[in-house]
Amino acid sequence: MSDTSPILMWFHRDLRLSDHAALTAACATGRPVIPVFIHDRLVADLKAAPKWRLGLGIGALADSLAAKSSRLILRRGEDALEVLQALINETGAGAVYWSRPYDPDTIARNTRVKAALKDAGIDAQSFKGHLMFEPWTVETKTGGFYRVYTPFWKMVKNVDVAEPLPTPGRIPAPDTWPASDALDGWDMGNAMVRGADVVRPFVRLGEAAAQARLAEFTDHIIQGYDTSRDMVAEDGTSNLSENLALGEISPHQCWHAGQRALHEGKAGAETFLKELVWREFAYHLMHHTPRILTGNWREDWDAFPWQEDPDAPEVVAWKQGRTGLPFIDAAMRELYVTGRMHNRGRMIVASYLTKHLMTHWRIGRDWFEDCLIDWDPASNAMGWQWSAGSGPDATPYFRVFNPETQLDKFDKERAYTSRWIAERKANPHKDALAFFEAIPRHWGLSPTDPYPQPIVSPAEGRQRALDAYSNRGF
Repeated sequence: MSDTSPILMWFHRDLRLSDHAALTAACATGRPVIPVFIHDRLVADLKAAPKWRLGLGIGALADSLAAKSSRLILRRGEDALEVLQALINETGAGAVYWSRPYDPDTIARNTRVKAALKDAGIDAQSFKGHLMFEPWTVETKTGGFYRVYTPFWKMVKNVDVAEPLPTPGRIPAPDTWPASDALDGWDMGNAMVRGADVVRPFVRLGEAAAQARLAEFTDHIIQGYDTSRDMVAEDGTSNLSENLALGEISPHQCWHAGQRALHEGKAGAETFLKELVWREFAYHLMHHTPRILTGNWREDWDAFPWQEDPDAPEVVAWKQGRTGLPFIDAAMRELYVTGRMHNRGRMIVASYLTKHLMTHWRIGRDWFEDCLIDWDPASNAMGWQWSAGSGPDATPYFRVFNPETQLDKFDKERAYTSRWIAERKANPHKDALAFFEAIPRHWGLSPTDPYPQPIVSPAEGRQRALDAYSNRGF
């Protein structure tokens, strides 16, 4: 192929123009660049909220490209390779560039794509960008991978992280654009039903919003982040997980903003940097031990007597925010209304499901995968296994979070629970009422229902869990 042939810029979960190594490299060639997003079987298999949020992100990326006199070509097909081959035939493209993925299914797909394209004489190149430290580049002194977070953090904290790349000044366009699907025709939000209208106001969509969110955090919140990040009623976190999950902002951009805050003497900056590295650690483990996504990372937990019925009455009560424990119920309702959940809430509801209710963490993993707009395969799986005790760096089996004492500690004035629970309130918060607008009608719930009694008390649930651990020799 001649060096004037177009380059297909295949977007994945990297929906931005700045700090985008693959896009920068494509533009640097001077050849026409054709941005592409493919709705293949991996996209089709996404659950409700992640798929809907991805659709919004694709639309925002298309708008950003249009502002640069470019376009985002949308194509749908079960096999991404076949879609790319069709586009190559239509456009005469001589190269396909993309950002490297790290989950097993996407790696398998892209490995097959790269091999087939190279066999056909197409220049197929992948670039880093979704992580700061690619999993195979961080090794212990003996050459293995890290299984514990703290040594991983100590290893990478002083490693130079590349400065973010600027947005390309120009994205060279082809003389003729190939046809594109209409995004509306993909029905990305179909499974959200009426919940989409409820969740939409809580979305901070696109690259510009992500950058503004980072600036707000480093200017006004990061100073007190050490403590504010646990106060569930406060806006005390970065909230960047939504944008990082879809690559609307890069970890490099977040890291350097955190480093600037650290050098300015802002007290919470190092804790923020550690949280970014915790995300990296999740990907490190997913790469080296992909079983973390589907099975107990600590294999001795395979014999543990989890309850595995996702439709068990107590599990349904947990999903519906009707356990009778205000912290649990408020967090589960926040999830349904906003598509996100405060990180402290995530720990408490996960501990409750896996320990008080003795339910397999996979049931919680699946519910979060259905409901989270910031769903991330590595972080979701590791977070659930951490809470359950079956994963790396896990909470000890004997640490069973008490939802009542945790509420006293992190929501002393009950502002959080008042915001999200409508029952027993004369004038419920609008967000508490929004829960009843978002939920499936067949749940048959109403804000005038009586608030339930606890399905299991904190003391009873803790003792039941400890007894099970003891009987299994943990």
